Amino acid sequence: MGRPAGLIRAGFPYVRTIGDFHRTQFPLDVAVGKEGRLYVLCGNHGPITVMDIDGNDLGSFGDPAQGYRLPTIKGTTPTSCDVPEGFVGPVSMTADENENLFISDEHCHRVAVYSRDGRFLNRWGVHGTGDGEFDRPSGLAFDLDQNLYVVDALNHRVQKFTIDGRFLGAWGTHGNGPGQFDMPWGIALDELGDIYVADWRNDRVQKFDSDMKFLFAIGTPGDGDGEFHRPSGVAVDKDGDIYVCDWGNSRVQLFAPDGRFVQKFNGDATLSSTTLARMKTQNKRFKRLRESGSIDLEKLFGRPRSVRVDEEGHMFVADFECARVQIYKKEVYPLDDDDIASPLRSPTLVN
Repeated sequence: MGRPAGLIRAGFPYVRTIGDFHRTQFPLDVAVGKEGRLYVLCGNHGPITVMDIDGNDLGSFGDPAQGYRLPTIKGTTPTSCDVPEGFVGPVSMTADENENLFISDEHCHRVAVYSRDGRFLNRWGVHGTGDGEFDRPSGLAFDLDQNLYVVDALNHRVQKFTIDGRFLGAWGTHGNGPGQFDMPWGIALDELGDIYVADWRNDRVQKFDSDMKFLFAIGTPGDGDGEFHRPSGVAVDKDGDIYVCDWGNSRVQLFAPDGRFVQKFNGDATLSSTTLARMKTQNKRFKRLRESGSIDLEKLFGRPRSVRVDEEGHMFVADFECARVQIYKKEVYPLDDDDIASPLRSPTLVN
């Protein structure tokens, strides 16, 4: 099914918050699995918590030293990059069509692969500047042929691999011109094969076609609408809408397929079900502190690290400093060519 000619945007309401300091401490990224499964990559050597969209605990795996695992696989506490199945400095995570999880490790300069139940499957990459080598890899994304794109942050480029790690190509050099990067971070691909890269220190998102030809850029430095301060993540949904995790401004911005600003999200969190249950067991002073706090501040994003979307229109934001994932759901109604006029030269909703 092709993209709509236009959208009636009814809203993008907040749905719920999932996770807590005991299960999703310092969330770095979210991988969307099948049957409603969500995989949350966390800091502290990257324990991975598995939940559903309602926040129910489906298990976890990773570093057993954290002490709050429900794993089928405990893993090995990674003390160095010499541990084959460990990861020391995870940054990003994505899932392939078989729901295997691919994780970039900026400390070990490699990509590691795990099954959905935590079994170590593969790894590749060494520190360097050559083909297939990395200097702090970050964002990951698959194309429709299950080739993996890896953002190679300090080499200021993107590399392309087969699913088993065979090098296919690369593009990008250091700079601020079209097709150049300065410490890129997040990456996403759409169903047309176009590629979107969050160009972190250039405060923009660049779009390329499947041949890596530059198409356009979104954003300039700042904190206004359509401006960025260190964008860290990017996602694209089935309508072609572009989501950018604006890390330095603690928000997510939404853009139309042509790069036009649509709206921004600053955070609307309520207490997750697990946080609420745990809070009821806390002492009276803790409850008084919560009762006395500002809800306006509690609901806001705290340096979100990534944004992901699913086929049902959900948006998942890894709310890093607040140890949670905030979930929203897009409400739009597609239009075909006969339902909407041609693009206007000076669009406005005022008249």
